[in-house]
Amino acid sequence: MTQAPDTQDFEKLGAFYLGREYNLAAHALGRESILYDARDLTTHAVIIGMTGSGKTGLGVSLIEEAALDQVPVIAIDPKGDLGNLMLTFPDLAPADFEPWVDARQAAGRGQSTADHARDQAALWKQGLADWGQDGERIRALRAAAEFGIYTPGSSAGIPVSVLSSFDAPDPALRADAEAFAERVQAAATSLLTLLGMDADPLTSRDHILISNILSHHWRTGRSLTLAQLITAIQTPPIERIGVMDLEAVYPAKARFELAMRLNNLLASPGFSAWLQGVPLSAESLLHTDTGKPRVSIISIAHLSDTERMFFVTMLLAEIIAWMRTQPGTGSLRALLYMDELFGYMPPTANPPSKALFLTLLKQARAFGLGLVLSTQNPVDLDYKGLSNTGTWFIGRLQTERDKNRVLDGLEGAAAGGGPFDKQAMEQVLAGLGKRVFLLHNVHENAPAVFHTRWALSYLPGPLTREQIRRLMAGAPKTRPDSAAAAAAAAPAVTSAMTPAMTAAAPAATLAPDITQYALAPATTAEVIYYPRVLGVADVRYASKTHGVDTRRQYRYMVEADDAPVPVNWDTAEPLAADLTQLRDAPASGAALAEPAAPARDPKQYKTWAADYRKWLRHERPITLLRSPTLKAVSRPEESEAQFRMRLRHLAREARDIDAGQLRTRYERRAGRLRERLQSAEAALDREAAQASQRKLDTAVSFGSALLGAFLGRKTFSATTARRLGTAARRAGAARKEAADVDRAEHKIEDLQQQMATLDNEFRTEIAALDNRLSAADEPLEQVAVKARSSDIDVRFVALLWLPHAADGQGRMTPAFSPSAPAVA
Repeated sequence: MTQAPDTQDFEKLGAFYLGREYNLAAHALGRESILYDARDLTTHAVIIGMTGSGKTGLGVSLIEEAALDQVPVIAIDPKGDLGNLMLTFPDLAPADFEPWVDARQAAGRGQSTADHARDQAALWKQGLADWGQDGERIRALRAAAEFGIYTPGSSAGIPVSVLSSFDAPDPALRADAEAFAERVQAAATSLLTLLGMDADPLTSRDHILISNILSHHWRTGRSLTLAQLITAIQTPPIERIGVMDLEAVYPAKARFELAMRLNNLLASPGFSAWLQGVPLSAESLLHTDTGKPRVSIISIAHLSDTERMFFVTMLLAEIIAWMRTQPGTGSLRALLYMDELFGYMPPTANPPSKALFLTLLKQARAFGLGLVLSTQNPVDLDYKGLSNTGTWFIGRLQTERDKNRVLDGLEGAAAGGGPFDKQAMEQVLAGLGKRVFLLHNVHENAPAVFHTRWALSYLPGPLTREQIRRLMAGAPKTRPDSAAAAAAAAPAVTSAMTPAMTAAAPAATLAPDITQYALAPATTAEVIYYPRVLGVADVRYASKTHGVDTRRQYRYMVEADDAPVPVNWDTAEPLAADLTQLRDAPASGAALAEPAAPARDPKQYKTWAADYRKWLRHERPITLLRSPTLKAVSRPEESEAQFRMRLRHLAREARDIDAGQLRTRYERRAGRLRERLQSAEAALDREAAQASQRKLDTAVSFGSALLGAFLGRKTFSATTARRLGTAARRAGAARKEAADVDRAEHKIEDLQQQMATLDNEFRTEIAALDNRLSAADEPLEQVAVKARSSDIDVRFVALLWLPHAADGQGRMTPAFSPSAPAVA
């Protein structure tokens, strides 16, 4: 192993440190680090290599680098290898390694597990040091993202409730006809695939029926559970399919058989695991509730082939739905990685996953979602997919057929981009060894051969379910869905009345021009209705300064009394029920508490409506968050966590734009200096051939040192600094040997000083760009936006009857079903 690189060599500008250049002819590791621009992943990548080629280690390194750059990752793991990303030990202590070392391997070496763990810890410490890494980089990796293993159909890791994906898509996706159709088709296809049935969208009547049922409910925003879908299959909400009668296309008897198959699936003991766990949500897999990036490892090694296809199809459909709700970007927003793609995107067959992968490969770039697909055999991949892949990582291949397929693919990818030397490329492929890869990137001028770096994660091999269980022992197994969370967050409506106050009789007759509403009781027990004053208003908030134009509905209720100010809106409580739950009157014969005298006066309601408008204007502004550094303001419905996610991506976009401008500016300036330096060397050449040669070497050294530092795949490194120093020494030697070079010497010295100044400026600007992402974590300012009085539409202020029932202690508590937050 050669000398390790300087850490500053690779910790730069969203560049992924993958390894170092490798000389195939000499079988030697080079000095230059291979840095891969994160933005290049938006055009996707494929990793191809036989077993033992090191492609899993390369994939792990790519995911580690993404996490270090705070790019969230969803990694689909069919073999169980990617769970190794959880095995990161910053202290590199033997005790950390011991639970995960292979006891059989230790026994085979005649060692105890403790001794083997000590050897593994030493091996990892030395391996990291050889590649310029250490425990602090591991610590930075753990701090940059939250790692977790998800196990659909199993409770070993974090289980995933897949059937929550029958929830209606959000309004933005429903408004996109193409995206909506894709989501419906994917849901129907994946469910029928799980049943082992024909899932062709055009010929399968099962698929057509389920698609029509899902479409019918989802278009109106209504979700479906599997049980509700079974009922809908027996009694569909539609009468015709296309132009034909439902019974002609799919008779009731046949529909009953399909319903029974689904019912048997639902009733099977093993299927209960699919109904438990966190909802399948791309947003939740990519970010924590506080906005921190996640690396979500989706382990499916324990599933059958049918179950794997079902889950992967559902996951891809969810990712596509999430993707379509994101704004466009040229920077990398998130990464989808799949290890061992065999069977999911074949060249001839059409499994349910294939169309979704092709959609992502064609469209994800515009949204900043990058795909990395790994496979042993290139013949397993569809050519249409490969044509949309900008980067190829090619390792050792097993057969001549594999090599020929790769060569054909590379030749096609190079079409229009310059000459392709097929014979030379064939020789390169033949010389690749373990952990040595050919990097072909359409964003670079030429391919490169490199040796992968040492992984930060410990790589003992595939994890068992028991090991996953130990790793994820403290992780939550469920997460409340949005509706339940909203209901839980809604303030409870309580009554301060004591049991002695509840002996109620029918209320006094109210004036007919007092509008009254009531909520239906959610209990069969005896209830008493208590009066409240209910205000409902639609409010528009508009601010050009902060880019806000949004509407909210407020539903607040307050108790009226006989005080000088009968209704004080400052004491109002939100009504956690929507307007569709309001009834015109309480249940017939129910007991009603007596309203206070002001509540029986119709004139009071107009006054209270005016007061309600003023109160909403002054006391209910919307509070937005502002980033002082990035000058961005949160959206009205955006949580702080969501805003910080957006800030992080805005910072990444700004960094990438500035990096491009920096690239252009320094390329131009460095080019001019190089031309002038070469001109000065040409003058020396006329004086002495030896001096000329030395000076020419100087020019080449300076030019490659500066331009290679940033304009290609490398950054400034210790090697770069040595090149500059070597160039200066060569210039000095040349000057001593020249006879008549005084004027040229002064000119060259001046150019060298300018080159050094340019070097320092460059380093300073790079450091500033590297700090850009930290703005996403800075303290945020609060910005209040009030509504104009003219933008507050008080729909009504009315008397509301709330049903109450006695609890176990005799206190009267609300007896209605909350269904919506008070602010809509």
